[in-house]
Amino acid sequence: MAEHKTDTHFYFFNLIFNQEYFMTQIVVVYHSGYGHTQRMAQAVAEGAGATLLAIDAEGNLPEGGWNVLAGADAIIMGSPTYMGTVSWQFKKFADASSKPWYSQQWKDKIFAGFTNSATMNGDKLSTLHYLFTLAMQHGGIWVGNGMMPSNAKAAQRNDVNYLGSFSGAMAQSPSDSSPAEMLSGDLETAKLFGKRVTEVATKFKG
Repeated sequence: MAEHKTDTHFYFFNLIFNQEYFMTQIVVVYHSGYGHTQRMAQAVAEGAGATLLAIDAEGNLPEGGWNVLAGADAIIMGSPTYMGTVSWQFKKFADASSKPWYSQQWKDKIFAGFTNSATMNGDKLSTLHYLFTLAMQHGGIWVGNGMMPSNAKAAQRNDVNYLGSFSGAMAQSPSDSSPAEMLSGDLETAKLFGKRVTEVATKFKG
């Protein structure tokens, strides 16, 4: 009887250990100029159960940041849209990723992207296309947001995916608004987007 209890205890120990070992690792790597993209990144990370990795004002990752990305099953990238593309800080990070590119370290990882700008359009799609291209350079697998747009006459600005993006998550923050004033619909969209990326990454991980 005692032996049976020990075996059961051993079984559950291994079950817990294996669950932790096989847990999908998601990283949200982003740059934020004024805090809006950071708040969006936080919503994405909340939905994804992800680790946040901020690119600083000089375009650098914190110590150990590259190792965190190396261990990720999925990398969700975020940048504000400045002048129709990513910020220069994010571009510096992207250029520096040529080192893991050379060794194909990120090949077959899941990738996704998000962005924020002051206007409804603001050429945000150009930024998502840049992030997509970066992911393809690394041999990654891209995940869109998988949400239907809120485009009926009855749609409200705080509805999910009101901006109607399919390639990734988008948010819009007026130029004179604070991060605390970001619309709940955009943040909910970001959260659901993060959840979707984790679900897809988990399926791929098996």
